[in-house]
Amino acid sequence: MIRLPLLCLLILTTNLCSATDIMIVVGPSNHAPGSHEVQAGARLMANCLENAINVKGIDAEVYYEWPSDPPIHRSASTVVFIGDQFPGERLPGSDVIMDALAKMMKRGCGIVCVHYATGLGARDVTEAGDHPLLHWTGGYFATRCKHHQSKARIFDATIKKGKTGHPVMRGWETFKLRDEPYTRNYFGLKGLAPGVYSLATAQYPPTDPRTEIIAWGIDRKDGGRGMGVTMPHFYRNWERDELRKFIMNGIVWTAGLDVPKAGVKTPKPDLAAFRPESIDPKPRVKKK
Repeated sequence: MIRLPLLCLLILTTNLCSATDIMIVVGPSNHAPGSHEVQAGARLMANCLENAINVKGIDAEVYYEWPSDPPIHRSASTVVFIGDQFPGERLPGSDVIMDALAKMMKRGCGIVCVHYATGLGARDVTEAGDHPLLHWTGGYFATRCKHHQSKARIFDATIKKGKTGHPVMRGWETFKLRDEPYTRNYFGLKGLAPGVYSLATAQYPPTDPRTEIIAWGIDRKDGGRGMGVTMPHFYRNWERDELRKFIMNGIVWTAGLDVPKAGVKTPKPDLAAFRPESIDPKPRVKKK
């Protein structure tokens, strides 16, 4: 019988029990039910990550406000944002949040922004368009900015792979869906910066199509990884295996984990289980 020293046993037990911490931060949203559904979307992502079929050891926690608990700032491998515009700028205490994020990014923490969480407005950026998010994820969706104006349109999109051979490309092929993948996204005055690349593209507009980057990634100099993905607008589209796999691949990749060759496999979610306002789009009720 082999007897291991107590210290070895403690180290072995710690390694076996350690989990990869992922923060999912929900920002404000004022979209009609069935679109955005940021709280339900966050809960769905956490469930997919913790119950992935071929990736184990993930602990995904959803936060409906910025966590003031410093340990999670130090232990999180990546932070995922979902909301109407970048929650780092829209949640209360944005100065404190941005400072905390800067420290997290400096130590190599990953970051993912989903759909409108990729968005920044004129009040957030310099006149030339600079903002930390540009350096953390490689780009952003620009709304009402002087230097650039991105496009938000619902259309029938064909989503194609971007950077060949990248881990986020694993396990999915070209797919079609009706959604609102933002186009003419901003990547800096000179376009894609070194270390930034396309992860997915679509053709827009239908009348005079050109290739548009609708998801992007970055390998940062601090060792961290970032990703922006401009879907899904419709909550129902979380049912799409290809889209869900693409986004889960990105989150796992930014957390520094290995993406399986077949991509991150997750069971088809029961959309109602995550308590959305509505599964399918409904018109916004006007306040009297």
